[in-house]
Amino acid sequence: MKISVIIPTYNRKHTLSRALDSVISQTKEPYEILVIDDGSTDGTRDWISKNYPYVQYIYQQNLGVSSARNNAIQNTNGEWIAFLDSDDEWFPNKLERQIESLLNHPQYEFCHTNEIWIRNGNRVNQMKKHKKYGGEIFEKCLDICRISPSSSLIKKSIFEDIGYFDESLQVCEDYDLWLRVTARYPVLFVDNPLIKKYGGHSDQLSKLPH
Repeated sequence: MKISVIIPTYNRKHTLSRALDSVISQTKEPYEILVIDDGSTDGTRDWISKNYPYVQYIYQQNLGVSSARNNAIQNTNGEWIAFLDSDDEWFPNKLERQIESLLNHPQYEFCHTNEIWIRNGNRVNQMKKHKKYGGEIFEKCLDICRISPSSSLIKKSIFEDIGYFDESLQVCEDYDLWLRVTARYPVLFVDNPLIKKYGGHSDQLSKLPH
């Protein structure tokens, strides 16, 4: 499986190394890694060039995370897309477990995993309402977003069918996409925490005023 990893970033040099190192440390190496820089002014370009010269770096003016992800998708060469937010982190066996699960269940073209939440440096427990599912889960996704971008692995051809991230949405752009995906496709759920999802920091997108 040729997997293209997409990491959108905006002035996140301080967390980007954690995200990138977690991709580089994967027990199953991805086909390519793309960092899509949505107009950073913190020296991200030079920092990537110096420390991660093998990473494909794409710069665009500040147009938002949906535009950044869409731009990166169209510049990938893999058959599968894995997203990672620049403030999150993968466990080393994240891709390996997903690849293994997809090879054992080839009817699926979308896979997500469970996760660990870190808020302000402390692990917090998810509430029952955040429970994740697999299979035909569209109706279960109507009340709340149940898929994290950083846990998702999606066949690139799905975007040709259901479209890309909606660039008019400032927040919940991933929720909108997952609803379109789950309306047409069953999803494979790996019920193991394979990512660390960080929150509570001031530049977290979901905390910004809108």
